[in-house]
Amino acid sequence: MKSFTDITEQTKAVTKKYRSEAIESLIAVFSSRYFYIGSFSVLAGIGLNIASQTYLHNYMSEGKTLPMLSDLILDNLPVIDLSLVYDIVCLIPIFLMFVYIAHKKEYNRIPFILLMIGIFYIVRGVFIVLTPFGNPPMFGGSDPLFNGFSKYELGVYPSGHTGNVFMLFLLVKDFLYKKIILICLTIVIITLLLSHGHYSIDIFSGIFFSYAIKVYGMKHFPMFDLSYSKKEMH
Repeated sequence: MKSFTDITEQTKAVTKKYRSEAIESLIAVFSSRYFYIGSFSVLAGIGLNIASQTYLHNYMSEGKTLPMLSDLILDNLPVIDLSLVYDIVCLIPIFLMFVYIAHKKEYNRIPFILLMIGIFYIVRGVFIVLTPFGNPPMFGGSDPLFNGFSKYELGVYPSGHTGNVFMLFLLVKDFLYKKIILICLTIVIITLLLSHGHYSIDIFSGIFFSYAIKVYGMKHFPMFDLSYSKKEMH
């Protein structure tokens, strides 16, 4: 039988090897131009969403109005303020993505993941000003805990909450992670509807937008997945 010392030494060796592989993979990622393009797309998407909401705020400051729409689902639901729930639950898949990448050693996919999220938010930043809607009637705004993250709560189509969570669902490959993120997505959809935080068309369009962007990305930007690039070289 192996002594406790032998087991400890083997554990240390495995840990050291894992750390070494992780560091090498991260160095390769940070050395790739695709990582920086993906990171820039995320920053551009965030910036464009902020600019779009600022534009809508200035638009309303000039005395103009954003139309409120009727909605088959919302019109038949009570208003229950669950904004804190969907804001918190939206953060869980983001945390899980970091855990997933480290757990499954999918560091090579970081540039592709960043690019897909970035493109989604760039597209959203454009669409929320193309045909701007007002917030659904009786929407009370975000919980004070999250209210400071966005200066203006304007621009609803498509939903960033559902779009981002569903994009992360599509990007992970492990069944357990997918299952947890799918549960989060379900909670987000239900609480958004009950809070009247988004029109139903915003919520479901966010899902379709993410799916279309993911498919487009796999077809036209496979080189951002560095593991794919390595396979092509061999």
